[in-house]
Amino acid sequence: MNYDIIGDLHGQADKLHALLARMGYEDRGGSYRHPDRTAIFVGDFIDRGDRQLDTLNTVRRMVDAGRARAIMGNHEFNAVAWHQPDPALPGEYLRPRLGDRGRKHRSQHEAFLREVEHRPALHTEIVDWFLTLPLWLDLPGLRVVHACWHEGYMSALRPMLSPDLRLSRELMVAASRKGQVAFTTVEALTKGIEVALPAGQTFADKDGHPRENIRVRWWGTEPGSYRDVALLDDDQRDGLPETAVPDGVRPGYDNAKPVFFGHYWMTGQPAPQASRVACVDYSAAKGGPLVAYRWDGEADLTASSFVRSH
Repeated sequence: MNYDIIGDLHGQADKLHALLARMGYEDRGGSYRHPDRTAIFVGDFIDRGDRQLDTLNTVRRMVDAGRARAIMGNHEFNAVAWHQPDPALPGEYLRPRLGDRGRKHRSQHEAFLREVEHRPALHTEIVDWFLTLPLWLDLPGLRVVHACWHEGYMSALRPMLSPDLRLSRELMVAASRKGQVAFTTVEALTKGIEVALPAGQTFADKDGHPRENIRVRWWGTEPGSYRDVALLDDDQRDGLPETAVPDGVRPGYDNAKPVFFGHYWMTGQPAPQASRVACVDYSAAKGGPLVAYRWDGEADLTASSFVRSH
């Protein structure tokens, strides 16, 4: 099986359709399809862009037609949590809607809510579909996860999931509670491994919010400073300390087969992060291209196999 692993969409239907056409997919019978390839979407279909439903419909029709597979990203998880009432707090939701936190969360979901909030039946139906998405894929020859492949966390989480690695409504509650195993594991798989900066150090994220933690290059275990291991743009990373990161905070990767992920807002020319590690998120929602990796069974990945929407 040959796969095209496609990065974070964030409502960018125009870029998605352009990328699919560039890779030889045709819209036939209401679904994009390729004669001998299958697409894999790494999650984060929603928020930010101006064509939320068009993007979702394209992905869902491909999945329903057997022309694509898809996994859950942190934005789909957050959308479910926004929609699901909190059983411990009447009138509140698993992703809080009240107060300053609620205003921040609404701003993050605004593009998606604008298209679905006034259509509650559709909103519920889409959220239910998000819950059909597995958290990762471990296929013959390759692996796909939204942010971090962590064998330890996957082993801890797997008994709580359905056999096909999906979250339930009940598990959503635990996965939304800090301190719970489900929270720690789902957070890492969908958002990456975070390490606290030394006391007093912060940086501004893509949306200008101050952060005290950095997401790190989880696939490596070699010694390095906060600046070395941070998954940030060069201008952001340059402001980080050169203090060594404590040992043991990064899980590393076993390189048993190639692993693909999104989430990290890469920029520049697409290329693998290591011989069997590749991010396919190149900031499509921030003016960058939508990117795919065309995998034909190879164990070691190459920069020439990336394709851009423009």
